[in-house]
Amino acid sequence: MNLPNALTILRIFFVPLLVAALVQDDDFSLHLAGLPLTQEWIALAIFLAAAGTDLLDGYLARRWKQVTTIGTLLDPIADKLLISAALISLVQRRTLPGWMAVLIIGREFAVSGLRSIAAAEGYTIKASDLGKTKMVCQVVAVSFMMVSTRHPELRLTAMALMWAVVFFAILSAVSYFRKFWRKVDHRVKLRRRRELLMLERKRQKALLRQRGSSGTSGLGDRILKPPEVS
Repeated sequence: MNLPNALTILRIFFVPLLVAALVQDDDFSLHLAGLPLTQEWIALAIFLAAAGTDLLDGYLARRWKQVTTIGTLLDPIADKLLISAALISLVQRRTLPGWMAVLIIGREFAVSGLRSIAAAEGYTIKASDLGKTKMVCQVVAVSFMMVSTRHPELRLTAMALMWAVVFFAILSAVSYFRKFWRKVDHRVKLRRRRELLMLERKRQKALLRQRGSSGTSGLGDRILKPPEVS
């Protein structure tokens, strides 16, 4: 296992720590160099560390030419687990409206489904600039939402950022659907058309063979039948 893949797996292990820090019922805090760290700041540190591994593993994989199949498969799964865990935990804390979390998480599953279908058809839907912008907005917005649970004065800014996330999520989803429809759907139609043409050719060949065998059989009967004597 190379380092980029290890960072991706580490990001998955950050998920339960993030959930535990966010949904902890008892208000707890740690003291670092005499400064109290509440559970929201601890959760924020875990979330930013996990998000940092997302940037680092992709950079190292491209720089060291260590892009692997397992890394390609695990990286988007780790991202979705991290964001989904953070959003659901914020809904549990009654900080984030539930419909926003459902919309963002549903978008992630929809795009993943499109990519899976496209991969099965031999076409790769790469991450668009809108998708990357959406990911950056998600990290910033979720970070503000975490801090706003302790500091209500940041709630308005956090909600504005979450609305930006919803906007970019819908916009990037439309972009992915257009790519899917333009490339994959066209390819599926062409393949289906070729299959229908092959079936039609096979049917015509079978009919020709059947007619040929019938004609040969009739000719054989005429040859073998003795001539009538008048």
